[in-house]
Formats: sequence, C-alpha cells, structure tokens
Amino acid sequence: MASVQAVVASSSSICYPASQQRVRFSSSACSSSSANCGGNPLAASSGAVRIYEGLCPSSVAERLSSLNPLDNNILKAGRCLRYQPSRGKRQLVPSAILSNGLFTQTRPDSRRIAPGSHNQEVTVVKVVYVVLEAQYQSSLSEAVRNINRSNKLVNFELVGYLLEELRDSDNYEMFKADMADANIFIGSLIFVEELAQKVKAAVEAEKDRLDAILVFPSMPEVMRLNKLGTFDMSQLGQSKKSSIFKVLKKSGKGANFEENMLKIVRTLPKLLKLLPLDRAQDARRYVMSLQFWLGGSSSNLENFLKMIAGAYVPALKSADIPFDDPVSFLDVGIWHPMAPRMFDDVGEYLNWHGTRKDADEKLRSPDALTIGLICQRSHIVTGDDSHYVAVIMEMEAKGVRVIPIFSGGLDYSSPVQRFFCDPGTKQPLVQAVVSLTGFALVGGPASQDHPRAISALRSLGVPYLVALPLVFQSTDDWLGSTLGLHPIQVALQVALPELDGGLEPIIFSGRDSRTGKSHALQKRIEQLCTRAIKWAELKRKTKAEKKLAITVFSFPPDKGNVGTAAYLDVFASIFSVLRELKNDGFNVEGLPETADGLIEDVIHDKEAKFNSPDLNIAYKMSVREYERLTPYSKALEENWGKPPGNLNSDGQNLLIYGKQYGNVFIGVQPTFGYEGDPMRLLFAKSASPHHGFAAYYTFLEKIFGADALLHFGTHGSLEFMPGKQVGMSDICYPDSLIGSSPNVYYYAANNPSEATVAKRRSYANTISYLTPPAENAGLYKGLKQLSEMISSYQSLKDTGRGEQIVNSIISTAKQCNLDKDVELPEEGAELSADERDTIIGKVYGKIMEIESRLLPCGLHVIGEPPTAMEAIATLVNIAALDRPDDGIYSLPTILAESIGRNMEDIYRNSNNGILEDVELSREITDVCRAAITAFVEETTNSKGQVVNVFDQLGALFAIPKKAPWVAVVQRTRFAAASRDKMRSLFEFLGECLKQVVANNEVSSLKDALEGKYVEPGPGGDPIRNPKVLPTGKNIHALDPQSIPTVAAMQCAKTVVDRLLERQRAENGGAYPETIALVLWGTDNIKTYGESLAQVLWLLGVEPKPDALGRVNKVEPVPLSELGRPRVDVVVNCSGVFRDLFINQMNLLDRAVKLVAELDEPAEMNFVRKHAIEQSQKLGVPVREAATRIFSNASGSYSANISLAVENSSWESEQQLQEMYLKRKSFAFDSDAPGSGMKEKREVFELALGTADATFQNLDSSEISLTDVSHYFDSDPTKLVQSLRKDSKKVSSYIADTTTANAQVRTLAETVRLDARTKMLNPKWYEGMLRSGYEGVREIEKRLTNTMGWSATSGQVDNWVYEEANSTFIADEAMQKRLLETNPNSFRKLVQTFLEANGRGYWETSEENLDKLRQLYAEVEDKIEGIDRM
Repeated sequence: MASVQAVVASSSSICYPASQQRVRFSSSACSSSSANCGGNPLAASSGAVRIYEGLCPSSVAERLSSLNPLDNNILKAGRCLRYQPSRGKRQLVPSAILSNGLFTQTRPDSRRIAPGSHNQEVTVVKVVYVVLEAQYQSSLSEAVRNINRSNKLVNFELVGYLLEELRDSDNYEMFKADMADANIFIGSLIFVEELAQKVKAAVEAEKDRLDAILVFPSMPEVMRLNKLGTFDMSQLGQSKKSSIFKVLKKSGKGANFEENMLKIVRTLPKLLKLLPLDRAQDARRYVMSLQFWLGGSSSNLENFLKMIAGAYVPALKSADIPFDDPVSFLDVGIWHPMAPRMFDDVGEYLNWHGTRKDADEKLRSPDALTIGLICQRSHIVTGDDSHYVAVIMEMEAKGVRVIPIFSGGLDYSSPVQRFFCDPGTKQPLVQAVVSLTGFALVGGPASQDHPRAISALRSLGVPYLVALPLVFQSTDDWLGSTLGLHPIQVALQVALPELDGGLEPIIFSGRDSRTGKSHALQKRIEQLCTRAIKWAELKRKTKAEKKLAITVFSFPPDKGNVGTAAYLDVFASIFSVLRELKNDGFNVEGLPETADGLIEDVIHDKEAKFNSPDLNIAYKMSVREYERLTPYSKALEENWGKPPGNLNSDGQNLLIYGKQYGNVFIGVQPTFGYEGDPMRLLFAKSASPHHGFAAYYTFLEKIFGADALLHFGTHGSLEFMPGKQVGMSDICYPDSLIGSSPNVYYYAANNPSEATVAKRRSYANTISYLTPPAENAGLYKGLKQLSEMISSYQSLKDTGRGEQIVNSIISTAKQCNLDKDVELPEEGAELSADERDTIIGKVYGKIMEIESRLLPCGLHVIGEPPTAMEAIATLVNIAALDRPDDGIYSLPTILAESIGRNMEDIYRNSNNGILEDVELSREITDVCRAAITAFVEETTNSKGQVVNVFDQLGALFAIPKKAPWVAVVQRTRFAAASRDKMRSLFEFLGECLKQVVANNEVSSLKDALEGKYVEPGPGGDPIRNPKVLPTGKNIHALDPQSIPTVAAMQCAKTVVDRLLERQRAENGGAYPETIALVLWGTDNIKTYGESLAQVLWLLGVEPKPDALGRVNKVEPVPLSELGRPRVDVVVNCSGVFRDLFINQMNLLDRAVKLVAELDEPAEMNFVRKHAIEQSQKLGVPVREAATRIFSNASGSYSANISLAVENSSWESEQQLQEMYLKRKSFAFDSDAPGSGMKEKREVFELALGTADATFQNLDSSEISLTDVSHYFDSDPTKLVQSLRKDSKKVSSYIADTTTANAQVRTLAETVRLDARTKMLNPKWYEGMLRSGYEGVREIEKRLTNTMGWSATSGQVDNWVYEEANSTFIADEAMQKRLLETNPNSFRKLVQTFLEANGRGYWETSEENLDKLRQLYAEVEDKIEGIDRM
C-alpha cells in the first residue's frame, strides 16, 4: 500500500481504503469555500445546489464511482452564480434551472480569477482562453495566482471557457462581454465547426483592439486570428508563399496537423531566416509560446504569460518583466508516477521497474503479464494525471506490469513499436495495449492516418483497447445523460479509433466541473482493467486450457428457430469452426461427427423432430446462487418480479440451455422475454433483461468460467438491452451482462451499423462473415414461358402470327399477375404494330427486371470460400458499377459506348418498355456475364475452385490481345470496346477476385482467441465497396462527420427527382407537401449517406463541408435554383441510426428549422407552411413546431411491431399503430441536444398527418423488404392514413439502388417483385432448403414478413398468399419435405397462412382453409407426440 499512498499523495488526491466505497476526491477542491467538510457540503453546479451526506466532495462532479449515486438530495431550486449580460457582471441570483438542454451544464465562473492587487500602479491584464479540454485549467490558474501573489508590475484577470460551453447562449454572451475588455486571447484545439465560427466571430470583432491573440492547433479559420505584433497567420492555407504555410504543409507520411505544428518549433532557425528582423522576433515569441503551452506546467505557463504581457501590452512594454525560457519535457517517452524521471528508452524503464522497492516480486518479474498504456502528454505535463495514476495503480494491484507511454504530436505509431517491443528481438513486450487518450493512434481531432496506425498495430499483434476520458461533459453531465457520450466525442474518440481496430470504448475518467481536473471513475476503471487483463491472458494461456462459450440465438422464440442468424447456416458453421479449433489444439471433447449431431445435442432432437423434450438443459441455477453471483439482480425485479420468474425457469431454478464439449460450451441466448406480451410491447421504453437472461451471462462468466465469448451470427439481444447509447455506466445492462469476458462476435459483413452497436455496447470484436454471393433470380413456370413467347414474337411478328402471339402473351401475363405491374389490353383487342411492340416491350422489361434481380441463394458456412460460379456472380455485379473516383468504367458502360450509346439512356428506355433497348440491355448483360466467366475460368481448377489468381492472370495482363474477355467481346457487336478501359476494369476485377475467394473468417477468430490483433475493415455491400472483402475483418463503420459525400448527394438528387416525378404523375401534377421517410444505419454506411442526402434535398438544402472536410452545416438552395417547392419531411430514424449518427440527426434538425424560418411563400415552402399551422395549434414557437427528426427513446430500439407480428401477439392494426406512436415519437432537438430523445407525440402525429407519401430505401441485393422485419416495423403507411384529416390513402414508395439502374417503385410493386424473385422462386427456396433446418425457417420468415407488410401498409396482393399456398402447402411433396426438416417452423408457416386469412389479408377457398386447419392440428399433435389413429 505504500506505493499507492505515495502516488495518490503525489497526485493531490484522497483515496478511501479499499474496504470502504472506492471514491477519489480532489483534495485541492476541498479547500474551496463552497465546501463545508464539517457537515453536509453544498456544491454549486449546473444551476442546482446538491447535498452530499457525510462526505466532502469538491463539487457535484465528485460522484466518482460511476453510478454509486450520492445525489439523492437535489434541491429543486437554489442559488448559483449566473451571468447577467445586461449588467456586464456576475451576480448571485435565484435559479431553478437544472438543465440548459445541452450536453454540459458547466459554466466558466469556476475558471474566473480576479486580479490579486488593487494597487493602481499594478497593470491588470485580462486574459480570456477557450480550450477543447480542461486539463490546462488547473496549471493555468495556478500560474496566474502565483503571478498575482508576487508580481508588483502586473496582475492578471483570467477567465476560461470550454469550447462546448459556448453552445449556451448565456455563456456565449458572457464570452463576448469578456472579449470586449480583454487584452489577450488564447485558444487551443478548437476543432468543432459551429463553435469555431462562434469563437472566430467574437474574437475577430475585437482583433484590432486586442494586444495579442495566440491560437494553437485549431481549425484554419481560427488559426488565422493569430496576432503577435507583426506576426500573424492571416494567410494560413490561402497564400502558398507563406513560410508558416510551407512548414504546415510539409507533412511526411502520416503527418497530421498537430505534428506539423511541432515542426514549427523544431524548425525555428530555418523559419526565422525567411522573415524580416522585426517579424523574426514576433515569430520567435509565437514559437516560444507554443513551447510554453506544450510544456503545460504552471511554471511554463507563468513565464508564457509574463513574456506575452511584457512584449505586447502597451502599458508594460517599457517595464522589464523577467521570465525564464521554457522548461522542456520529452516529446516522446515513458512515464510512471512512481518513477524519478521520464524515460526515452524501454530498457532503462524496465531496469528501473525491476528494482522498485514498493512493488512485490510478482510485479517486478520479467515474466509478469504486461499491458501497454498510451497516455496524453498534455495531461502529464500539466499535472492533470490522477486518472492515469488510478489506472496504473489498479493494473498493478492486479499484478500487471504496465508500460505507460506518451507522445507530444499524437502520433503513436512509432512509439508503440519503440517502447512496446524488445529493441533486440523486436518481439512484443506487452500482451495488450490500452489507449487512454481516446484519440486515433495516429492523429488528433484534426486528421488521422489509419493505414499507418493499422500497420503499427498489426506489427505489434496484440489486442488494442481505446478507453475514454470525458471531454465535453462533466461527470455529472454524463451520469445524467440518456444518450451517454457527447456526439462530437463519439465521432472523434469512438468512431475514429474503431477505424484503427480499437475495441471497448469504456469511459474511465470524469471531469470536475469546478476545478477542471480529471478524476478516476473507479468502477469503470475496474471494468476496464479487468477486461484488458482478460484479453491479455488470452496471449498467455494455452489453447488446451482456454474455455470458449459460443452463444446462438433463437428469435423469434421457438424451438424451430434455435440458431437464428442472417444468411448463415449456424450449426454447420459452428461445426466447421469447432473442427478447426480442435485440430488447432483446443479441447473440444465429445464433438459429434456431423453438424446434424450438433443440432441434435443442442436442441435435444435432430432437426427439431417430433416428440422432443425442451432444449438441452446444461445447468440449473438456484435462486440463491443467482442472487449471489448477479449483483444487479434486484434491479430486474421492477420489470420481472422476484426470481426465478417464468422465463428460462422450472419454477424453482433458472435454466441454462446448451451443451458442453470439453472446454467449449454452446448455449442458447434467452430472448427479450416480452415478445408475446401485448402490454409490454406498448411500453415506450424497452424493459430490462429478465432473470433468465441475466442468469445465462452469469453462468458463462462465473460458473463455466469462459475465457472468451463467441456470439455466433447476426444478431442477438445483448447489445440492444437498455442503457446509454454510447459510453455506458455500470448500471447499463449490456455492460453488466457482458461482465469481464472478452467478446468475439461473428457479424454479417453487410451489416456494419448493427455490428457497430455490438462493438460499442457489448464490447465486441466483430469479425465479418460473407453473405451468400448474389445471383440473378432467373425465370420459372409461367414467367419462363412468357420469355419464350416474347422470343417467338421477335422472330415472327412480321409473318402474320404476331397478333396471335401477342394475345397469348397478354393471357399468360395476366395468369402471372403481371397486369398489376403492366397495363394490359383485353385479349383480342385491335392493336397496331407499334402498340403491340409497346406492350411486348413493357412485359419484356418486367420479365427482365424479375430475371436480373439479384438474390443471395442458400446460406453461408463460416470458412467456406465461394466457388468459381459464385465468384462470377459477384464479379458481374461489381463490374456493373462505374467507379469514377478510381477511374474505372463499368463493363456495360464500355460496351454501350462501343456502339455509340449511353448506358443511362438504355436503362431509361428499357424501363419505359422500348423493345429495342430492352433487347439491347439483355444483350449487354449476357456479354458481360460471358466475358467475366471467361476471366474467372482462367483461375478455376477441376473442382470448381478459384486458385492462384495472380499467377494465372499475370500473363494475361502482360499480353492483353490474348485475354479471354477480349476474345468474348470481339465475337459480338461490341468488338470496338476500348481495350484500355477494359484492361483497367479487369485488373481491378482481378484484385477483387483474390479478395472474394480469400478465407480469413476462421483464422481471424483464432487470432482473437489467441490474443492477437484482428485487422479492421469496413462493413457494407461488397458490390459497392469491394474493400469489405476479404471477410474475417474487425468490422467498422465510418467517420460519421464524413457523410453525406458529394457522390451520395448526386445520387440522392436523382432518386428524389424520380420520386417527386412519380408522385406528381400519380397525383395530377401536384407536388407532395410532406413525405415520411425512414433512415437506417447500415444503408447510410453502405451508400455514404445517400438517404440522409435525400432528406436534405427534399428540404432544398445542401451540406457544406468545413475546412477539414467534415459535414456539420447546411445552406439553403435558392428557390429560383431549386425550381420546385421545399417538401416537408417526417424522419423516422432507426435506433441504430440514432446511436451511430446523432451528429447527422443534429444536422437534419437544424436543416428543417432553417427552412421553417426562411421568409418564403407557403406554397413554395411546405415546411414553413406546416410549422406555422402547427405552431398556432400547439401554442409553441415555429421553431419548436418544426420538429421533424424522430426515433426511439435512448437505449430502445424498433417499434416492436415486428415482435408483435412474429409472435402473433396483437389484436388489431390500431394496436400496432399505437406501438409505433408510443415508441417512435421521441424527438431530437438541435437547440437542446444534451436533453436526449424527448417524447413529442403531439407534434409527431400532426406532422405525420400532413404526409402524402411514405418512403424507404433498398441499398443492397442481400436484404430486401421481406428478408427482414425491420422494414415493415418502421412503415407508417396505414398510420398516416388514419392521422390524415381526409383519411386519404397515401402513396408508398421504395427506392431501389441495388444496381446501376436505380428505380423508384411503389411499395406494392416491390413486394410483388420480392415475392416473385424469392419466396415463390424455386431457385431461391431450393437454395435455402439445401441448408435443411435453417432453410425452412428462412421460408417461414418470408411469409411472416409479407404478412407484416399487409398489417402496416395493406399493399400485399391476394395472389402472393395464394401462390405461396400452392407452392408450399398444396404441393404434397414439398409439404412433406418442410414438415420433416423443421416441423416447428413448418407449424409456424401453416399458422401464418391461417392468421393472414383470419385478419382479412388473404381471401381463399374454404377447401384451402380446411386443409390448413387439419394440417395444423396434425403437425401440432406430432410435435407434442400424440399419435392419432
């Protein structure tokens, strides 16, 4: 304990004994006059006075043990320091304001220091500073107090602002008032666009009057404010002749803005040679100022202020104010609070560590488990290091040696290799790395170099965790926030480190709202250290002794659904993975010989066959054991009563379902528990996990003793449990459930948004798996017959038989229900030759649309690369897209250009049914497939596998004339196609082919289980973004501030124009006044913000990136340029979009309110029109009435409509609509972003009641309307109709951008297309049935989702159900296959048919219904083991 006490004392903090509550307080704060240590101390913060009984905290922010709340007594009104702008001074005034609606409630008063002397001979210099973080507050305040105590020439008045505080209008007015009589302004790390503009405006207004302005690394427009005598940076980034500009622009590989600022310091002599003498002196002072600032200690800052005041304050220029030169610290090195000095050599540090007298022998041992810590230099040099000390002490208390490193330039790529590796062997000295900076490994808030970071981390090869200090919020602000972490910090310190492969964004330190000092959140630090150690131990433990817990899902809860995952054959995949792990040395004793055997063991009956008992029970947990091992169990009783409850329980014990094989346990995750409860589904906020759910994770961690968890497939429930969105506390359920266990999670590569939620809320290392390659749907039955008839018509139309063939085509088209999509005349109608051609062209176009529709066939098995045929299907789709940023033309574009045509024109004419171009489009498609087939066949072996891609293709690229794809094209009418463009394309396809067939899914899992670094990669659509491949990467999303991109905006304009054009065509030329849209997280990641951009373009605004390329503001497009009215929107954001893109919700809300306040005619601005009407109706300001951005409450997801439909737990459509309104009526307010999602149902209903249409997007071929329940869960079509005063039936549209030929279809057209290409298509359902058990479930799921669309939109045709019944029920052989393969899912299929009829969605014969009822009873009896004779 001696070392702990010494270090704590050195950090000026008090540490309570371990036997007491572990809370750390800043002792310096306890001397505050506002703290009364003798009784109940009063602490003024956030406009409220709070009482803390029996403790002596410095302020309200000293609730250091995260959510061990000490704030039970909050006075509703109190007295606090509030600034009165009209009086220009501070006053104690009564206040009952508990929140300003922003993310931080702190105010600058605690950073205001009055001059120490009232002697008129002493010059008072007022300094105002604005900083991103508060670590300089303490040392700068101390520096000023030191000067004011001792200096007889100058005293300072100091006032400081945290950048985030300037969002508050009162604070900003106070800032402007302070600037009005300031002498010196200092700014640092001002990188938030909207706040940077505020700083710029206030400082620029006083620039000529101010004696000095010093701005350290910040946005260029703020840096240009710098002014020291003759030295300024007004030309920064504008004049390339500027010497400062040259230094900043000379960046080596991976250099960033902060690193370049340091170059100014390092290259001072060269810089001064370029400047005149007077400017050289001013430039020298600027560089010295930067040295002082980076030095950060109170003595450095004291000398900094003396130097600037003496040189630039007129009253002091004649005075001789002495100051010392900057005291320099190492730019890069190793720091330890117990060490006598900093180290720049790891060997010296380890030698010191090995001789520590305060450490025990285990900690000094060279074999001690070692974790590398990355610290921020500014916190160390300013003395704001108590949070680092706490982490180090916690690690060492657990027997772990640490190597804490720092770097001044925020580039840690070299330091991690220099200090975390043995200088001699180059082998890693550490078993894990934890970054405590929150920033990306290379770069600060301004710029990053992710490839360089990945290279360094790959070389090191250990798990990389990135923990977070609170930056923009005090501890109190964070604890009270439902959102959790500030959105800007999420963007800078969660999203960006994920691009490096960073894991586990655990908040470990808070900020005292009064002193600005960082402090440890002890419970969070315990969680961080325990989890980091568990990751590190994976590096040390042998494979044979490691315990792995695999979790599968059962959703919806039904025995036939065990092993649910998106497009994954779960049990075959688990069997494949376990076989690989067994061969690699893991203990998998008793593993069955086949995947079927695995299914039988886990669900206790092969393929869920008849007369099966419940799932296999692996463990029975008594209530006493459960309560002893689950500390949060009492919190669950509010929702679920006393344990054990009736879920996963036998009435006495809690049951854990699963099966153990040696050191591997396969368990079935319990479900949410409220799926079948209509009342719980109506709750606006999601319920806590039930006792059975908590018991499951308690078992995995504390009874089975898992070294790692493996969640298998997309996706489970853990990450969607209630709690803060990002930056969880220890009472957030995902954090409590996951405990200390490292979490590896197989996630579909095409779903980066939900993977990111899993990464942030369940601390998962998400490893991507491939979805089945997309193939053309093809034609079958009557559709195939139609295609053949059309071919006959083309060859015989001029022979006199044309009319007869047309009549047959019309008749067959009607039998295929194509008359719902194509307007067809009556059979035998008199038609001219042109009219016949037009009809045939439209039918042919629809047939082509169906045939060319992309669909994934079958289910993926982890570790099985695609075959050559599957690779061809993928490459054909990749080759169909133009990639202008890469200088690559699509193959259809190249072929069309060779005959003087534009591919867009061909698509457009084909869509309109022009027969000639329908045929041409088909011909181009066929040639593309033939060329790519020839290309892939060059690398295909006799087993149909792709091998040696570059060895085989290298020679072909060397002699392009012999390339097989060229030979294919030369045999067609496209022989003139550009060889150069084809070469560029096929070289790109060669690289894609290599990635498509790579097999890293199992090897990456092994890396994770062995405590190695898993390389990160983007998730998304591999067709749009082949960098998603190969799979087996640690999936990440993107920088949320980077969207929408310029390309996304262009695509959005096209889609919006087509949407409005179609709506006008169907509504007598009138523009829609309001469109209700849905925004999805994955869609916007895949398309870089296309649907986000669609909302902006409907409003008639465009995004404007800032100087760093981040999208944080919008500007209205003039009506004269827009050429149409601004369309009102009601935006329903998915819960995942809310979690990932809260910054974009802010952008959208600001955009809507901007448009609502434009002075424009109501008939040209429907947003303003409706906002004014709703303002008058609600009695609120127009700005508030213009609320249009909605989602779930924080920590809740979905409308629960999907749960109700999947579990048949709803009575009426009105009940579903009430679910939607209750759960999706939470609004985001950009004027009070810190308030989180606030319920605004009345505004929501009024806005929806003006909608003329609903709208959603499809962005990739893998997932369409009936593949998942999300789409109908968020569909408000029938709800809007019920809310409209005129009860008008609203239109509903779907944008399909899955191919280069973007389409806007009605919802009914899209449902029909889905049914024809998937559920009713033999190619699709036979592909599914090849996977057996899982395949039946996939078929049943499509029918259930189809019924969901009937419930929410009423846009499903009767024939869809009729054809589905004919395919799966009337066909006796098919019925038998489904029944024997998965009787539980087949029972649900039959039940859904009966339910669809009972709810009025399907009209059919009584004969069909009798057969279904009889069949249901038979299946039910067989499942229950009743044999009817």
